[in-house]
This record gives sequence, C-alpha cells and structure tokens, in this order.
Amino acid sequence: MKFTVETEPEQDGRWIAEIIELPGGMKYGPTREVAIGQAEALALRVIADRIEHGEHPVEPIQITFAAA
Repeated sequence: MKFTVETEPEQDGRWIAEIIELPGGMKYGPTREVAIGQAEALALRVIADRIEHGEHPVEPIQITFAAA
C-alpha cells in the first residue's frame, strides 16, 4: 500500500494534509509536519479498522507514505 499525502496551507495559518487514496482522509494541524502526522495516523487507523472487519489485503501489508 502506498499513500500520497498532499498538503496545503490554509488562510487562517493551519495546514491541511490529505491522503489521496482514502476518500475523506484529511486532517488539519498547526504546522505542516503535525498535519502530515495526523493524516498518517488516520490512514493507519482506517487500515486497522478494515482488517478488524475482515477486509484483509490480498498481499502482505507494506505501508509507504510519500509527500506530494
């Protein structure tokens, strides 16, 4: 699994980070780094939830986050 994290500054000074491969997978943070960390944590929680509910991936899990 490879996830792409796109970031963008907001007008109010916050940053938004979005995991492109996860619809609705976006988080805000006071800095770019915090926003990215929160988005990555969200992606891991989504993956864990899917596994817990029987949505096992066909291939072994190998997760990579890449900044866009």
